[in-house]
Amino acid sequence: MAEMSPPDGNRRAGRKGNKRSGTVADFRYKSSPPPETKSKERRARRDGASRNRNNGKAAEPASARAARSPRPMHKPHGGPRYRQAYAALDLGTNNCRLLIARPSGENFTVIDAFSRVVKLGEGLAHSGRLSDDAMDRALGALKVCSDKLRRRNVYLARSVATEACRRASNGEDFIQRVKDETGIVLDIITAEEEARLAVLGCHVLLEQGEGRAVIFDIGGGSTELVLIEPNGRGVPRILDWQSVPWGVVSLSDTVAKTDRGQEARLARYAEMRRVVGESFTPFAERVAQHAGQPDIRLLGTSGTVTTLASLHLELPQYDRRAVDGLIVPSQVMRDISLRLSAMSVDERCTLPCIGQDRAELVVAGCAILESIIDLWPAEKLGVADRGIREGILRSLMAGDFATARDRKAMDETRKAQ
Repeated sequence: MAEMSPPDGNRRAGRKGNKRSGTVADFRYKSSPPPETKSKERRARRDGASRNRNNGKAAEPASARAARSPRPMHKPHGGPRYRQAYAALDLGTNNCRLLIARPSGENFTVIDAFSRVVKLGEGLAHSGRLSDDAMDRALGALKVCSDKLRRRNVYLARSVATEACRRASNGEDFIQRVKDETGIVLDIITAEEEARLAVLGCHVLLEQGEGRAVIFDIGGGSTELVLIEPNGRGVPRILDWQSVPWGVVSLSDTVAKTDRGQEARLARYAEMRRVVGESFTPFAERVAQHAGQPDIRLLGTSGTVTTLASLHLELPQYDRRAVDGLIVPSQVMRDISLRLSAMSVDERCTLPCIGQDRAELVVAGCAILESIIDLWPAEKLGVADRGIREGILRSLMAGDFATARDRKAMDETRKAQ
């Protein structure tokens, strides 16, 4: 039977070694000095070259050159480093994802990305450990990420690991191995932090309305549910949340596989729904008073909802631009889920946007999705192809902007004194 409390309550969530992780960001990928330092170095080289050209005489000071130059001098920008790259890496139970971006006004522009199915949590539900094969797959993907981080001259990065590393008895050993072999320092975040980052990354796609909403993230090893209250254009206020240890990998591994005909497949699907529904019960009871209100909204961020949305649109291949921000009737998502649950793995493999990688796992995601709609019966479902990585990037950029703003305020205070 599933645990009824967030899975980080008595595990190593948010820990590295024997100490609680306080890691927010990692500067180690900064392969070049800040622009101010580089400017000083360039001036020193230029002045040295001028001295050589002038037979050893000192070069004309930069201030003197600027004084007679019609081009104005530019002061350093007071906000975050807009030409610098920021990065967010999310190592989940099923996927390894990287996003590298630069600030662009209130948003950011993606300059590089990477995603690979690594199945880090494969077999974890039975053994309690990360297998050697799974760790090797994840390391292979992380080495690609490490190369990208250095090649893009990333100024500030944060790399997180989620449920698989939280649950595995050898999770912390794996984190150390990743650091030794790739240089990447992974922070095992709590389920609560995972939920917060998902909300921060995708809340802008919530359908307009005044009612309360549930944002959910169906992962490989866990599912996070968050009840939120709108806050105008700002980040919504989190009223309640729950994380259960059922994601597409953990649920698929726990409920015995069968392909002995449609009846057996539907029975397995019903068992998946029962298991997940029991785990959701405490959260369902707490939000029941809000679930019956008008204008409730629902937004999902996961491979499950984007895959089902692609099937709804009958896309020949996945297109993020068509899916991200799409609003789909909840009943349509239920109908697609039921259809997929009755199909064999081979039949699901033939469908566009599913293929071999998702054919085994998508049914578990459908069971979780239907259980969520049961407890929060919004008429429509919003689809987000964004989440933790985008939440990390927004946190990094906002924090850097606040630091720069505070530094500027202190400088102005000193000048005034």
